Amino acid sequence: MIHPFPKMSACADNGGNVADAWMVYGAYGYTGRLILKKAIAAGLKPLVAGRDPDRTAALALEFGLRHRSFDLADVQALRRGLDGMRAVLHCAGPFSATAAPMITACLQVGTHYLDITGEIDVFAFAHANDSAARKHGIALVPGVGFDVVPTDCLAALLKRDLPDATELTLAFDAEGGPSRGTALTSIEGLGKGGRVRRDGHMLTVPLGYKKREFAFPRGNRQTVTIPWGDVYTAFVSTGIPNIEVYMALPPRAIQGLRRLRWLAPLLSLPPVQWLLKRRIEAQIQGPSESRRGESHAYIYGEVRNPRGEVRAATLSTPNGYDLTAEAALRITRYVLDDQGPHAGFYTPSLLMGADFVKQLSGVRYVRVR
Repeated sequence: MIHPFPKMSACADNGGNVADAWMVYGAYGYTGRLILKKAIAAGLKPLVAGRDPDRTAALALEFGLRHRSFDLADVQALRRGLDGMRAVLHCAGPFSATAAPMITACLQVGTHYLDITGEIDVFAFAHANDSAARKHGIALVPGVGFDVVPTDCLAALLKRDLPDATELTLAFDAEGGPSRGTALTSIEGLGKGGRVRRDGHMLTVPLGYKKREFAFPRGNRQTVTIPWGDVYTAFVSTGIPNIEVYMALPPRAIQGLRRLRWLAPLLSLPPVQWLLKRRIEAQIQGPSESRRGESHAYIYGEVRNPRGEVRAATLSTPNGYDLTAEAALRITRYVLDDQGPHAGFYTPSLLMGADFVKQLSGVRYVRVR
């Protein structure tokens, strides 16, 4: 049974009754702006929030919305910033640094938490707070974008087709290029190595641990294992104990990634991270609207049981950022509408159902085996 939401006095912002409001934190980031535009087009008016007062105010003025500014490092300011909010859609990465303080504050003030992360450690932190979330009557739903909605739902669909599956393989081929935030998160992960799941346990493996070719809807591509969020979340969603996730890359990029194994200790050093991140910030802005419109993503999923039986399927989707904006907004609205009991930690498929991905615009599901 979900506990009643606390009715708090509104904290200072630029006006308006916010008793039943929700916010997009990090709204001036690349993906945050896309979500905000889609929300406005749907007639919704989230509160705009972020750390930078000037950028937050400018964005709020552009869209005619209320706004608040607060730093996640300031515990008291963070709690005041969430005052009156029923939900926060957290879009300010890197989530390795920002998710924990936001989740902690949401638990304290009774605000539903959603984010667009794909980081394994963030999923683990949110999952570890499942009991606390149930106690306080709030939902913790990380990964409501391309990371990990389509892959999580595909894993659940395949598990439904082969209930005794013990092995899950997921792979994706994404066009369009990354946003600055995604690229920065990738840089952070270089020093941590790869991740796979074996017999239910998370294992750290070398970068580019395995290579494999997959038949995606647009053709065969070479791929390499990466520490994608499904290594954590798909186990929660399906109970399948052995999981690997692959990403399509050009052969040269795969070779370069594998060569970085020898530099892994150096790549995690703060000065090296600082230098790499400054280069990303100077060079990457994110795909343009036209680039997003002409690019797509393709996902392959496969499960296998101990008898060697296999089920496989593919998804074709719009560009990952456009899918993120739609999926994140739909899941947020679902939580705000109180459509069923949803206190505690949820993966996208556990909250919305395995078929949710099929309801998103431009998504095509094909059973191939």
